[in-house]
Amino acid sequence: MPTPSATPSRPWDALLARLPATRWRRGVLARRVLAGALVVTAAVLAFRPAAAAGDPVLVAARDLPAGVVLGPADVTVRPWPQALAPAGVLRDSADATGRVLAGPARSGEPVTDLRLAGPALAAAATGLPDAVAVPVRLADPGVAGLLVAGNVVDVVTPGAGADEAIVLAEGAVVTAVLPGDPGGATAGSRGRIVLVALPPTQATRLAAAGLTQQVAVTLRQQTR
Repeated sequence: MPTPSATPSRPWDALLARLPATRWRRGVLARRVLAGALVVTAAVLAFRPAAAAGDPVLVAARDLPAGVVLGPADVTVRPWPQALAPAGVLRDSADATGRVLAGPARSGEPVTDLRLAGPALAAAATGLPDAVAVPVRLADPGVAGLLVAGNVVDVVTPGAGADEAIVLAEGAVVTAVLPGDPGGATAGSRGRIVLVALPPTQATRLAAAGLTQQVAVTLRQQTR
């Protein structure tokens, strides 16, 4: 009966048989060390907080009411995915400080040019690229509480007769309603200010009349 051959059955078995035992063990150990290092690296990457990525975007630092004059504590800069940043978004707090917020904003909401009272909002509200915003202090402060951004109003002032009114501006679009001014020196100065968007010709007339005359608004049915 033939005895089993001691010759390795596969070529690589013969190669491995010729390697010194210590060299083989070192190779196995090296592979184990490398595998352990990879496991540790994967664990570190999995539990490490994701690095903030994106472009700087100005957002509301807290819930803000409509008509507030923004201060440095009201806004903050946060990274925002470039593909998700809205058009016209502001990047620096200096661009918003001292400006009026046209409508309420939630904490973390991006602040764009159309969220602030100004030329961009006036143009968007009226559809006129040269529209301007005019502040109007209403004779009856309570009327301002009935107005919201987007209302279309006519601005009037009393005429010569008791039942007469002079129309100063037609189709003005309300862009913001500011809070009251409790620190005013006179009753007239405490009326709430409403910002309205108008074509330049009407805006000039309204601004001039507002310096010396009491003004009121009549609300139209339609809104833009």
